[in-house]
Amino acid sequence: MSKPLEQKIEFKGKRIIVRKDKVLEQSGKETIREVVLHPGAVSIVARPSAGKVILIRQHRYAAGETLIELPAGTIDPGEDPTETARRELLEETGYQAASIHHRATYFTTPGFTNELMYLFEATDLKVGEQNLEDDEAIEVIITSSKEALLMIEEGAIHDAKTMLGLLIVLGGS
Repeated sequence: MSKPLEQKIEFKGKRIIVRKDKVLEQSGKETIREVVLHPGAVSIVARPSAGKVILIRQHRYAAGETLIELPAGTIDPGEDPTETARRELLEETGYQAASIHHRATYFTTPGFTNELMYLFEATDLKVGEQNLEDDEAIEVIITSSKEALLMIEEGAIHDAKTMLGLLIVLGGS
């Protein structure tokens, strides 16, 4: 196991911290690791009815394109991931879930970040009103589960959290 010898905060932003670590590797060699510290996030496979799923379309600046994704968002300090999932689903889609179940937890990109993503499945949905943040422009898409899986195969969906979430929750559908 690697042993940190020195850690220095290089950048502290609104949601992330970038830390530069001097590390002693198992081999005995010293190296530098840049680590993005992230509070964690959730993604939600929301199913408004049997055979249907809610996706969203939004522009992602870092990716440089508009993506089709699952509703998702960052966990606020001290917030339980289940509550984050409920909050983000309502904010981004306008839907409230009477039933929400944790399906998986995974690292998004463990080569450089500690971000954990919590995947939820939401059912028994009640439609309400979107409550988007000032910097969000999100289009809600309701499609069949079959069509969502086909979008992965055809390359229309190429966001990893969305692909994984749909395959975990709908893969057996």
